[in-house]
Amino acid sequence: MPPEQESGAPVSMVDRYYGVIDQIVTITLKGQLRSKEQIYQQLLQDIEAGTGEVFERCLTDRLTQTQAQVDNAADELKQAKASRSLRAMQAILKEWERYQKEQQVTGAITQAQQAILNAAPNERLLAWLSALDANQENKLDWDGLKQLAQALDRAGTTDTTLADLPQISAGMRSGLESYQRLEDVLVRWIYEVPSSIGFEGSVAAGPWKLWSAQVNHVFPKQLFQTIGANQSIAQWLEQQSITVKDWVELAVLLQAVQRSLVTWFEKQPYSSKWGTAQSIATFLTFAAIWCEMMNGFDRTALLNPTSRQQFSQASFQMLLQILRSFSQQAYFPLYGGIFALLSGDYLKNALTYLDEPLKRVEGTQEKARILTLLGYSERAIGQYDRALAFHQQALETARTAGDQPCEIANLNHLSRTYLAQKEYAKAIDNSQRALILTRQVGDRLGEANALTNLGYSEVLSAKEEDRMDSDSYEMAVNYLEQGLQLAEKLGDRQSQSLCYNSLGMAYVILEQPQQAIPCLEKGVKTAQASGDLYLQGLNLAYLAEAYYGIGEREKALYAAFLGMYLLEQIQAVEWRQSAALLSILQGQLGADLFEQLRRQLRPNLIPVIGVDGYDHLPTLLEQYRRSMEG
Repeated sequence: MPPEQESGAPVSMVDRYYGVIDQIVTITLKGQLRSKEQIYQQLLQDIEAGTGEVFERCLTDRLTQTQAQVDNAADELKQAKASRSLRAMQAILKEWERYQKEQQVTGAITQAQQAILNAAPNERLLAWLSALDANQENKLDWDGLKQLAQALDRAGTTDTTLADLPQISAGMRSGLESYQRLEDVLVRWIYEVPSSIGFEGSVAAGPWKLWSAQVNHVFPKQLFQTIGANQSIAQWLEQQSITVKDWVELAVLLQAVQRSLVTWFEKQPYSSKWGTAQSIATFLTFAAIWCEMMNGFDRTALLNPTSRQQFSQASFQMLLQILRSFSQQAYFPLYGGIFALLSGDYLKNALTYLDEPLKRVEGTQEKARILTLLGYSERAIGQYDRALAFHQQALETARTAGDQPCEIANLNHLSRTYLAQKEYAKAIDNSQRALILTRQVGDRLGEANALTNLGYSEVLSAKEEDRMDSDSYEMAVNYLEQGLQLAEKLGDRQSQSLCYNSLGMAYVILEQPQQAIPCLEKGVKTAQASGDLYLQGLNLAYLAEAYYGIGEREKALYAAFLGMYLLEQIQAVEWRQSAALLSILQGQLGADLFEQLRRQLRPNLIPVIGVDGYDHLPTLLEQYRRSMEG
């Protein structure tokens, strides 16, 4: 069938595009082509909008014909001429690819501009955020954002009803300018202070102090200073009266920093595990920043209700965009969480945001993985029914998407959540199902977690039924030790921490504190290395119990203080376990000696939780006592 009939386009259009291609080849062979830019400009001039597929078919046909001439030429002269024609067409192909990319950018800018212009005034910021979303198929690069800012400027000057557009465009330019000031020093802090990205307790650690010194705009400078000083972003925001320009600037800057850091970490060939760990830390840190900002805007009294809601919703949208990007990474942590408390409208909006784009693509892996992350976070703060609902939905979604590692992870999370609810039979059932599936598909990480959950479930179940005979004990501990050995072999620190924690807790429950201590101490170190505050706090809480069991009161106090503070900071219910032990110790030691020991521990506590954290410890204990009296 002739190519013009295959295309379904009018013959005249096909002939016209053959003519364009042949003309460029002719002037190339005659030496009349000044530069490749001349090819690009001719494509701009001659190709009509909406007919790119026709041109591409014609070009592909000419390339195929010419390649055949090269391959089947009867003599060297004909072969040489055909080769020159082929090189000319390959040059056309490269400029055609450039043309397509430029047209996609132009189309994306036009689409974004129209969406912003058509939005209601109080929804323009959210419409702009859709254009910023890195999960879009035709996402805008930095040049695209500059072009969008220019387009919004032009629209704002020609229509007085769009007077707020200059705020958005000015914020975009400021954000890009601030990023350019950071770009050359973005990773310098890594070489100066070896630490992970996050909310470090010291101003000297991490990138925040360096970054705050580089940017010259007030709002991002103050944000970096707040984080670097280990202060609450939400509390800082409550005292700020900001504009749309300020918020847009920060959104552009933080997204650019986050994406650049992740790209840099992923390219580290000398230590891929280190790079992966830092990429995970980056995603989680920036997600936490936007979550804090969302909470801060919710509570600020310096903005009117409309602005407060607008900035809070926009911050929430940034959080979701990060989580969706994160879920698409191969290193997404199926056994970790972010402790972002989502409720009410925020939860509804989260699921809506995830549902809409994922309905358009085959499978729903992204949604399943984000639900897994949220379920873990809900369990950590004691919302067990909501955690179960998240993990059950994630389990079903993962099965639909054929994501078996995610399916196994949610069986393990269901087991762990049922353990927290003391439903040991269900915990054992889910861990056994996870173990069977891991061995069918070869998921070693899932197997390590399943063995650990099964062993710990068996310990708790046997203790409740008062059947802790030697056979039950040996079987349960054997599962736990198998899980730990496998986690150590895999080098997954988060799973190692869970395994150490479970084995240590089992020994505490079995009234063998001396054996529990080395497990829990290792659990604390691996949790610190993986950046999981929940497991770090949980290991410390049980370590305090173990030290108390052997009469090491000072060590018990230190571990309990740290565990209580860290767990309360992420709203994990287990902070009360450490508070209860501290109350017992205070009663045994007396108030004066207890306070004297707390002061003696001050030099060891402050490097971990800071001066503010140390001063907050008595408040937490008093809060616990009042809750018990009530």
